[in-house]
Amino acid sequence: MAGPAIFQLGVPAFEGLPEKLFSRARSSNLLKADRLSSLLYPDPRGEFELRREIAGNLSIARNFHCHPEQVFITSGYSAGLGLTLRVLGLDGRKAWMEEPGFRVTRKGLELARLNIVPIPVDADGINVDYGIETAPDAALAVLTPGQQAPLGSTLSLRRRLQLLEWAASTDAWVIEDDYLGELQLAGRPAPAMASLDEGKRVIHIGSFSKTVSPALRLGFVVAPPELANAFAEVAATLAPAPSPVIQIATAQFMHEGHYIRRVRRLKRIYSSQRDALAEQLRMRNAEWVNAGLAVLLRLPDGAPDVRIVREAMTAGIAPSPLSAWFANPSWTVRGLLLGVATAPEQHLVKSCHRLFEIIDRHCR
Repeated sequence: MAGPAIFQLGVPAFEGLPEKLFSRARSSNLLKADRLSSLLYPDPRGEFELRREIAGNLSIARNFHCHPEQVFITSGYSAGLGLTLRVLGLDGRKAWMEEPGFRVTRKGLELARLNIVPIPVDADGINVDYGIETAPDAALAVLTPGQQAPLGSTLSLRRRLQLLEWAASTDAWVIEDDYLGELQLAGRPAPAMASLDEGKRVIHIGSFSKTVSPALRLGFVVAPPELANAFAEVAATLAPAPSPVIQIATAQFMHEGHYIRRVRRLKRIYSSQRDALAEQLRMRNAEWVNAGLAVLLRLPDGAPDVRIVREAMTAGIAPSPLSAWFANPSWTVRGLLLGVATAPEQHLVKSCHRLFEIIDRHCR
């Protein structure tokens, strides 16, 4: 089976996917008579076992204490975002969004008829002062506070508190896209934004795409208690949870400790691969910075990062052009995001050599 392309973002390490574990979990669960009612009449909010495991894991790994009744299972992040925007019903209102930021989020906000206000990002995360000055009347802020996508910065405590104060004073909502969860390579992961909020204004969205596999199409939303009934109504009619079979298997996978062990193993693999990639870049005197589960490779001014990526993909190399993450042309910065999860050490020398050949050709 072919794996992902070298440096591809958004995909976990192909090595060690828990296929056998899931196969065993699925078969054992399907044979249990007490599961039949769940399989025939699934809870639109998601299977209770999985919601309980997610709540428990968030408490331990993200310092976010919530109840299973607040957790709603979705078909990945985009479905969770869609469910949340439908519940909030903010058509025509303003929404802060990180610049640069995730294109799927931007498109989701556009489809929900929100007026997007790009907010610049720096080493401390989204610039809350800029947001308050530019659009104090926004009804929503969507951000990646744990590890900003794509630059990797963590939202500082001062800005977290400032953002929550703004949201409370204006009755705005905050969507926390916790896309990497506990996959923080340097030290312990920052607590979830929702952990500071006591479940009042922050809606937490996570998924298993980066920690297990995007093929699961499995994510979750943690709603504030006052919105739980609204989420349940929309989930029951317009956004029911995915197959209970994969949910039950995932719950068992977590309950038996396999999930935590996999996350720890991935962190070791990614740290090693990132260090090896950094060494290759240092040998070439390249300018780069760590960016979460990627390395951001700086390019000379005016370098055509999109064209470089197009040519690299023909060689089985798939970095992401940084410029594609920007909505505001005047703020656009060019560079290449090299995913470390899909950069096995045995292929790094050859892949880096080929990538820099392409870069040199386009930057002459």
